[in-house]
Amino acid sequence: MKEKLELLKLLADETRLDILNILLREDSYVEKISCDLSLTPATICYHLKKMEAAGVVNCSRSQFYIIYSLNREIFDKPLYELIKKDTAVIDPDEKYRKEILSNFFKYGKLTQLPTQRKKREIVLQEIAKQLEANRTYDEKEINEIIHRFHEDHCLIRREMIACGILTREKETYWLI
Repeated sequence: MKEKLELLKLLADETRLDILNILLREDSYVEKISCDLSLTPATICYHLKKMEAAGVVNCSRSQFYIIYSLNREIFDKPLYELIKKDTAVIDPDEKYRKEILSNFFKYGKLTQLPTQRKKREIVLQEIAKQLEANRTYDEKEINEIIHRFHEDHCLIRREMIACGILTREKETYWLI
């Protein structure tokens, strides 16, 4: 619920809504958005960084520009999913797992890798849910999947191997 509330607070800003409307039409970059909104690039950067940290927008580098795009997964969900409370009875292990995930993930991004082994395994298993069983991945594919959650894909990949979640042979990876 805390994550949903933070998302709604993030969206309660006129400038951010204007930026989102531009990104709804097309992917864009800071200078173009600042020109469209008649605001300084520094102001646009500030808002985009907040939205990126929240997982509302994604960025990718294209030559000299950082291109921002809307994370459509968030906006494809109906509004009632954002406002409804979970009232189902959860077993203690599942409650603990959800608490760990809410503490270490913010808007789908891993904020930091836990130092405690059990918590680290829970976090890594959550990332591993993006991988298909009985399928092999090359290093580039694994890195792209992990990069959706954390910038240091090498660290996460090594930790997944160390925890026995992933295995590899040369440049090929698969779930254990």
